[in-house]
Amino acid sequence: MGGGVPTLAGKGPAKLGRTVVLVGMMGAGKTAVGKALAARLGVAFRDSDAELEIAAAMSISEIFARDGEAFFRARETEVIDRLISAPPCVLSTGGGAFLQPSNREIISAKGVSVWLNADLALLWSRVKSKDTRPLLRTPDPYGTLCVLFEARVPVYAMADIEVVSLPGLTIDTMTTRVIEALGARPGLLEPS
Repeated sequence: MGGGVPTLAGKGPAKLGRTVVLVGMMGAGKTAVGKALAARLGVAFRDSDAELEIAAAMSISEIFARDGEAFFRARETEVIDRLISAPPCVLSTGGGAFLQPSNREIISAKGVSVWLNADLALLWSRVKSKDTRPLLRTPDPYGTLCVLFEARVPVYAMADIEVVSLPGLTIDTMTTRVIEALGARPGLLEPS
């Protein structure tokens, strides 16, 4: 289960046929696994939040504060549509992106959604000591995470593919699990 270019049985190296869009909660590993997956597949890694910040020349928090969530969500959809319309890549999305029906439609039409499904205890262990999660800057960050988790999991469950994350799995192992899940779906990994 090491690195290297994935291969298809008897067909040589694999080539990504559609953009892989990673969805899931904060702390699920979308960025870390996404970067490793892109490297293994030999494609670009893109992050919708980072691309939005570049386009707006301000942080996500600043966009929310200045223009509100509705404005942010509209720009987020534009960025996701632009990125997913480019050559196939691995795209990491913000935790709220997949909740928007318009984004799910774009992703379904032009890519494949992969839910990195981590349970609440694992997510909390990864985010509790970080101050980089604006949604958790509340008097009760664990309670906030619980509310978000309960509201979002049913929507994430609509993703095309689910890959379960367990405590102790390395980024490399999770990447291999995602590649195996992609390989099991016709048309996603093609002979190069």
